Amino acid sequence: MFNQYNPDEIRDRARAAFIGMAIGDALGATVEFMTSSEIASKYGTFRDIIGGGWLRLKPGQVTDDTEMALCIARAIVSRQTWSLEAIADNFAAWLKSRPVDCGDTCRKGIRAYMLHGTLETPLNEWDAGNGAAMRMLPVALYSLPDGELLRKYALEQAHLTHNNPVSDAACICLGEMLHLAICGAEKSRLRRQADGLVARFPTFAFEPYRGLATGYVVDTLQTVLHWFFRGRSFEECLVG
Repeated sequence: MFNQYNPDEIRDRARAAFIGMAIGDALGATVEFMTSSEIASKYGTFRDIIGGGWLRLKPGQVTDDTEMALCIARAIVSRQTWSLEAIADNFAAWLKSRPVDCGDTCRKGIRAYMLHGTLETPLNEWDAGNGAAMRMLPVALYSLPDGELLRKYALEQAHLTHNNPVSDAACICLGEMLHLAICGAEKSRLRRQADGLVARFPTFAFEPYRGLATGYVVDTLQTVLHWFFRGRSFEECLVG
């Protein structure tokens, strides 16, 4: 299918993906780390971008999820190629700007680069947060349609902060699904990709859905996959 895509449609989907990511981030930040019952008790059906939350955001303000993805995108655009050093430099400049939030594992990896020039953090069984997976969109767009490059770049950017096999698997699966979606694949084709991840890493099984809202990449991906395949529209996927 990668030989038959329409460049105009690819550009439209790429723009929509970035805008959709920011919308989802700005919406979800208000209820980040809340359970579904807590959200229902406080808001009923939560579907409006109002800011607030534990980060006390302004309406429409995004978090580190979107900001770190943009760091990668801007590095690619400015260099017109893949440069891990440029990405790390952007992460460092972003951290120095005192962002509204930065996860502990991301902060640790960025500081290691700032202090020692480290471009790959050591393997760590505890670094299985969602911080590397959340910034995969620009990696998928730049590597399209090359699956081998996708996997290479996914791990390079991930290991700046997260060097963990569970995080790695999530990053690669998301990237592969993004490749398919950007090229217009049907949901059934993306489902096969997700099922392949679960076959290799049963911990990612998302049916039945456990409903856990944490920063652990397994909980995050279970939520993403459950609502993506259950939802019938963009809004339904976000609102859940």
